[in-house]
Amino acid sequence: MDTTPALATISTGRLQGEGRDGIRRFLGIPYAAAPFGPNRFREPQPVAPWDDVRAATAFGPTAPQLPYGGAIGELLGHVIIEGEDILTANVWTPEHSSGAPVVLWMHGGALERGAAALPGYDGAAFARDGIVFVSVNYRLGAEGFSVLDGVPRNLGLRDAAAALQWTHREISAFGGDPERITVMGESAGGALVAALLSRDDTRALISRAIIQSGPLDAQTPEKGGRVTAQIAKLLGTAPDRDAFAALSPETLLDARSRQSAGASPLGGAPGYQLVLDEETLPCSPREVLGGVNTPLIIGTNTDEYRLWFTPDALDRISTLKLLVARLALRIPGRAVRTFRADEPEATTGEIFGRIATDLLLRAPASRVAAARTAPTHVYEFGWHSPVRELRAAHAVELPFMFGTTEDPSWTSLIGGAPPASLAAEMHGAWTAFIRDGDPGWAAYGSERLTRLFDEESRTVPQRRTRGMDLLP
Repeated sequence: MDTTPALATISTGRLQGEGRDGIRRFLGIPYAAAPFGPNRFREPQPVAPWDDVRAATAFGPTAPQLPYGGAIGELLGHVIIEGEDILTANVWTPEHSSGAPVVLWMHGGALERGAAALPGYDGAAFARDGIVFVSVNYRLGAEGFSVLDGVPRNLGLRDAAAALQWTHREISAFGGDPERITVMGESAGGALVAALLSRDDTRALISRAIIQSGPLDAQTPEKGGRVTAQIAKLLGTAPDRDAFAALSPETLLDARSRQSAGASPLGGAPGYQLVLDEETLPCSPREVLGGVNTPLIIGTNTDEYRLWFTPDALDRISTLKLLVARLALRIPGRAVRTFRADEPEATTGEIFGRIATDLLLRAPASRVAAARTAPTHVYEFGWHSPVRELRAAHAVELPFMFGTTEDPSWTSLIGGAPPASLAAEMHGAWTAFIRDGDPGWAAYGSERLTRLFDEESRTVPQRRTRGMDLLP
């Protein structure tokens, strides 16, 4: 397909991207310096300006990470691009745009996997609809979310804040309006959006926000640092900057792989999490977002847990295991009985999964929505993928929201014949919200109205609330 050069000038220098079919694309633009060498385990540093025109036609390197393993690895795509200049942004913009609305995308991956370069995250559909689309990478895993002596907390979140500041500062060069930035993320990316929205400094740069299946908690440094402490113990080293900086990223990834064997969302080895920090995250987002006035879309998928647990794993969950989890997480027995009564044909594993979905994602999102007076639109994605009994699992909504269901990289997750009408509807709703704040369905309010996205979408009072409302 023919392309033409596209030029832009930002504060650090000139860029040459490429144009095609009325869309200009600029890839691999550094928003912060490479976080290695003297910058490793430091807060994001400024980019050195360049003199010549910089090529912006290829994605930048991805953050150090391991591919997904097991069944999840068969479902989710993975991209590895070698190199150290990992703190980069990518921009899709309509040709000849000026003052266009902007969306900034934060990818998911449990804070230790993922990349903006995944083919399904292509921003062309948003650009065709008149929106300037920006996606970014940020530090992951040990590099971005270790809790180490002598190291600033939440480095990956600091990267996300730097990316937002870069977008606000530079986006007019790409035809975007810096006063109309919507920040959007899924899973761990949604957690980063919630964190940015919780802070006074970064919230001031956000006009709207979209949180898809995003955890809304931040842990104490002691709890959030358990993964770091265990990795340090495995490696026989101290949990501090000097010791970790002396280790290669590959060594830390190998240690994480050994430390995390057998982990699950409700048990096993601890993983990377956002931690409370006076400078970057003073309060847990779930405690703050109720009073934030920024318009918000927030929601979850009906069967989030079906990406986390294979069908065989669900079948192995016994009544005893459910009891142990209930006691460990201080879930009232009445809540479990209510879940069972609401879904009498569900297996014990499915009840366990439903509780995990609601405890980790759905209940916090619903409570935040109920506490807000600012415009808040809640959704539930309910379409059943035909793949591996996933149903409406975690991440299944992504190709529909992006409008990229025809991209073959999504086939392993949603099969070969997803409904085009659902993709058009969901992508259109997100586009409308980014453009003018109205996705096309009523706000949550006292009636708990929720948009259910399915083969035949509809706006209904939130479903299955009796058990959810009993969770801690």
